[in-house]
Amino acid sequence: MKTTAHQPAPDPAIAPVPIASWLHLVGLLVLLLALTAAGVFAQQAATASAGAVQTKQLADHGDAVGVYVGALIVDWSLFVYCYVGVRRTGGRLAAMSGERWHSAREVLGDIALAVPFWALWEGVAYGAHHLLDWFHQAGEAAKLDSLLPKSSTEILLWMSLCLSAGFCEEIVFRGYLQKQFHALTKSIAAAIVLQGFVFGISHGYQGWKNVVVISVLGFLYGALAAWRRNLHVNILSHAWSDAWEGWLEFILFR
Repeated sequence: MKTTAHQPAPDPAIAPVPIASWLHLVGLLVLLLALTAAGVFAQQAATASAGAVQTKQLADHGDAVGVYVGALIVDWSLFVYCYVGVRRTGGRLAAMSGERWHSAREVLGDIALAVPFWALWEGVAYGAHHLLDWFHQAGEAAKLDSLLPKSSTEILLWMSLCLSAGFCEEIVFRGYLQKQFHALTKSIAAAIVLQGFVFGISHGYQGWKNVVVISVLGFLYGALAAWRRNLHVNILSHAWSDAWEGWLEFILFR
């Protein structure tokens, strides 16, 4: 039976269904695995060349613009891949993101939720990092500090990257992967855990500690998406946290 304008769509928590083909899901996982392998290789190459001094940067600042542009291309390419897969099965963007805002009140309400969620995100990230440091002191990853923006052009590109990551990564991991894993496992808890692990591993270029922390944060994002049944708060929080962690925090406190 077709869903009419006066009938609510099926609740995905009750009857999870795939939003794209299983072959398409496998294709995305292969793409993410390839990107992870490239990132891990870059991280290992940087730390190996650092020798005993564990202050090696993942890349020189002169490469920053190229890194930003490359990351933008990757984010939007993954988004397009997911969108095309959903469209081929008759779906639309809302199948991944949830329905759009309908009023200013909804926008303000989601912003009000994004603020405490971001505070929780920061607290969990801080605690997880220090817990891992306590368990394991050696083997620091190559740092990303040299890639922080300095010029006005770099700042503009960086902020564009933060906005793109907030939108594209939430669509890919919480909007697409989580729903596909939910349909596959019939368990929203399993779906949240699986997409969180994939989210963390895909950031392998940041080193194993950050992979663990980002996986935990992925679980938080997944739980939020499952609760809200849309990605509005996720996207707002994700974009802001990237902007804060990657640049604003350094400007204000370092």
